[in-house]
Amino acid sequence: MIERYSRPQMKKVWSEESKFDKWLQVEIAVCEAWAELGAIPKEAIPKINVANYNLERIAEILKVTHHDMTAFLQAVSESLGEESRFIHLGLTSSDVMDTALSLQLKEASKLLAQDVTELTTVLEDKAIEHKHTIMIGRTHGVHAEPITFGLKLAIWAQEMKRNAARLAEAEKAISVGKISGAVGTYATVPPEVEEKACAKLGLAPAPISSQIIQRDRHAQFVTTLAIIASSLEKFATEIRSLQRTEVLEAEEPFAAGQTGSSAMPHKRNPELCERVCGLARLVRGHALTSMENVALWHERDISHSSNERIILPDSCLVLDYILNIFTSVIKGLQVYPENMRRNLELTQGLVFSQRVLIALIDKGLSRQKAYELVQHNAMKAWKQRTSFLELLKADPEVKAHLSEKELESLFDYNYFIRHVDKVFRRLGLTEKKRAKAVKAAELAPQAF
Repeated sequence: MIERYSRPQMKKVWSEESKFDKWLQVEIAVCEAWAELGAIPKEAIPKINVANYNLERIAEILKVTHHDMTAFLQAVSESLGEESRFIHLGLTSSDVMDTALSLQLKEASKLLAQDVTELTTVLEDKAIEHKHTIMIGRTHGVHAEPITFGLKLAIWAQEMKRNAARLAEAEKAISVGKISGAVGTYATVPPEVEEKACAKLGLAPAPISSQIIQRDRHAQFVTTLAIIASSLEKFATEIRSLQRTEVLEAEEPFAAGQTGSSAMPHKRNPELCERVCGLARLVRGHALTSMENVALWHERDISHSSNERIILPDSCLVLDYILNIFTSVIKGLQVYPENMRRNLELTQGLVFSQRVLIALIDKGLSRQKAYELVQHNAMKAWKQRTSFLELLKADPEVKAHLSEKELESLFDYNYFIRHVDKVFRRLGLTEKKRAKAVKAAELAPQAF
């Protein structure tokens, strides 16, 4: 199902044709390296460069060999003449498969990096739009003090920037090739071949390897994808909570003609955000499997191989999918400032309790005494559903330290958001900078 909805570019990376194309790229790069070292005739290279394979033929041979590399090599050999004897010279299967896998992961990383950049840009734009849209901040799910919706979104944008850095590091870790023979000793293929072949492929040679590229690299890659997916789940969970009927401060897009329930025509469910949350859990599960692949017997076993055929493509496909889903959610997000204001005032001024506490302390009361005074009135306001400010004005002990005018001055929402502009400047999120960045993005050549 994920493959069905993922972008064509990511599906192409993980197609059988893409895999075999990259196997062939590795084989040709190694032949070219051998030729440069004089081990095979240079005149054989032009013919080897046009070697090809047939997917149906590979499938036929595989029924006999039960080994995909030997099936692939036989199919390629059938497209060549005597030059076929130079294909796979001195190599083991993992030289080709692991190096080609690195090419796939590197290609997938670049697509995911584009997704991350797009979501970050959308979040930043939406954060600027709602920089001063005041709402209640919640801790433990309970009203705390006012924030702005823009601050919430700016936090998400910064998290995605950290995710971009993590992804870049993971791409670097996986962008290595390995052409070192059966157990990594270069017994049948010298290090020079590895260096030359990897350079042609745009990979760094793994400084040292066994029969395989070490799986801590792949674990770093998949766990990075899991962290990004977890960030998306965090964001999506917040939107789900804000979309609850009793809250309704924000709502994911709901298209004309869309239905939310087969039984209840009124339903507008956060199904896109729920989908993001569910699939994020899948990627985290793959991260655990990737870490279990690190420990293999001796120079290699193949206990990792079978599950990698699932977890590596799936992790990339799923993350690509949910990044695009969530970007569309943010682009079309419905925000309801009037409901934010309504909810902000539900507790009739209790959000100012800390301001009153500090004011009483400033008047000379001990923190404990000030806390008791404020909490007594706050709990009374909570239980009686009455104005916190009016209760404070009527409290003789409070009035002994704070006049009505002083109390009223404390009940100002702008106090809580007076540093928002400074925070946005610190993040580089200004309208002028964003407009310049958007214009530059529009003028930049498209990747696809």
